[in-house]
Amino acid sequence: MKRLAVGLLGAWMLAAAFAPWLSPNDPRRPFDSRAYAPPSRLHVLTDAGSLTMPFFYAHRLENALERRYTVDREHVVPLHWLGPRLVRTSDDAQPLMLLGGDALGRDVFSRVLHGARISLALALIAACGATFLGALAGGAAGHANGALGGVIMRIAEFVMVLPALYVVLALRAVLPLVLPPLEIFLLTAAIFALVGWPLAARGVRAIVAAERHRDYAEAAFALGATRWRVLWRHVLPATAGFVRTQFTLFLPACILTEAALSYAGLGFPDDLPSWGTLLQEAGNVGVLASAPWLLAPAIAIFSVVFAVNLAVESPGARFDRIPPSA
Repeated sequence: MKRLAVGLLGAWMLAAAFAPWLSPNDPRRPFDSRAYAPPSRLHVLTDAGSLTMPFFYAHRLENALERRYTVDREHVVPLHWLGPRLVRTSDDAQPLMLLGGDALGRDVFSRVLHGARISLALALIAACGATFLGALAGGAAGHANGALGGVIMRIAEFVMVLPALYVVLALRAVLPLVLPPLEIFLLTAAIFALVGWPLAARGVRAIVAAERHRDYAEAAFALGATRWRVLWRHVLPATAGFVRTQFTLFLPACILTEAALSYAGLGFPDDLPSWGTLLQEAGNVGVLASAPWLLAPAIAIFSVVFAVNLAVESPGARFDRIPPSA
């Protein structure tokens, strides 16, 4: 199961990295008469039963009000492989939509792939920031074990008792709603890191407080090493297993929080899709009955969170080093 989880995460990372090439269409381009168009079904057998290259039959909009489409089996749409995109069609009136279209006639599959770039990159950067800040703060608190350590841990405990999701929403709400995409990305990652660092700091502090009294740390002191050199070179490496595990726990939390933030309209704009912004339209229950493919970003989020939770069982995690008093 762990190999399956790692493979799934690797597949999502590759899909996000090569999204411009894997996407059949521009994720921001609306197609005429393709609002809530059903997914394109690929075929490799003709009506005569002969094997051929993959193709799909054209869809015709019969009733825009009822969002009813019919399949025109007389109109075969061939696919073109490789080139600027992995697969595409030459007929703009019949684009390849593997997961159907949204309300504006945009390709949901292409938007999910491009949304993976934003959601996964944001989660990785925010998790790295939270883990790094937590490791530094927890290491300093555990090694100093005085006024400095007490102040750091009181700040961490104050942040931890606050409801994280509400804090994120509040911090984002006080910022201007209309910002350049890069500023939204960096500010959101910073907010996630500021809210998440106490979780890592508490565990690192407990490990450092226990490890700094072990023989190898005392030997380094006896040889003339400074306190902070002992912390950096000898004590902090003992927390590597816990930090790795905490990092993998931050990843799904950041993905889910970004989805909630964007769903509430405080995330990325609609023309820069993330998995959270794509879920906004899926919140319309009336639309889901006729266009269930709009739940594709929810399935993507579930697959990544599920894979991370399977892969988080790292044999390198050393929770046994955390004293019960932590």
